[in-house]
Amino acid sequence: MRLRALAKINLGLDVLRKREDGYHELRMIMQTINMYDQLDIEISKTPGIKITTNLPFIPVNESNLVYKAAKLLMDEFQVEQGITVDLQKFIPVAAGMAGGSSDAAATMIGVNRLFGLGLSVKELMERGVKIGADVPYCLLRGTALAEGIGDKLRALPACPDCYVLIGKPAISVSTKFVYENLHANELEYHPEIDKMLDAIQWHNLNKIADCMGNVLETVTIPHYPVIQEIKDHMKEHGALNAMMSGSGPTVFGLFDDKATAENACEALRASRLARTVFLTTVFNNGGRRK
Repeated sequence: MRLRALAKINLGLDVLRKREDGYHELRMIMQTINMYDQLDIEISKTPGIKITTNLPFIPVNESNLVYKAAKLLMDEFQVEQGITVDLQKFIPVAAGMAGGSSDAAATMIGVNRLFGLGLSVKELMERGVKIGADVPYCLLRGTALAEGIGDKLRALPACPDCYVLIGKPAISVSTKFVYENLHANELEYHPEIDKMLDAIQWHNLNKIADCMGNVLETVTIPHYPVIQEIKDHMKEHGALNAMMSGSGPTVFGLFDDKATAENACEALRASRLARTVFLTTVFNNGGRRK
């Protein structure tokens, strides 16, 4: 069985407060894009979970989210057979695009189908949160409002069709570092999530772009100024807006015109500001909508 694990971007990311339990109270608008890892999952006669991958630095043991996702379901349903998973990574790693969480979500879908477990997407989502806060969203996909620690989800109308330019600089950012250095209870700036919800309701791409904001940029950009440089470069080359996704360092820009997006993509490659440059589109459940 071959599955695609789709990447996500955050159209808006707000942190409301740091909770007493140490977690952060979030309010985010998530969007799936057509950039993906590929998983080939097969049943094996030998018990256990065997993972292979195209990147030598990706662990293939119990620490891999693919392994954890498969084990979670196989243990619960006492599956005696084993599986092999070949994971081809194309989503940048540690980039704020939920690549690992999406791989886990795809694995859960694959295991559910291969062994006929009969779980609904909702039931998979309830289990997926045990793997990671982004896993339920990666099972839901499309456009969604995420609250709580990211696990409380509400599906939204489809984001208008647009082109998404991805630029990841040659750095890695620790999510733990970003949240540890975010003074959540002292933030003066908060993105306009409610206004973005209205813009999505009206399928207004320009207003969606106007409302984009990510409070985590207040931590990440001062430490890694290249993120701001990539944002500025995209906007100078026609992006409606550009923003860091998640805790970074990936930057994305939204474009309403294909030729402009393609020119911006070539310009970003030529600039050498980003190691990974990729032009794609938004993914919406149930097809494309204007």
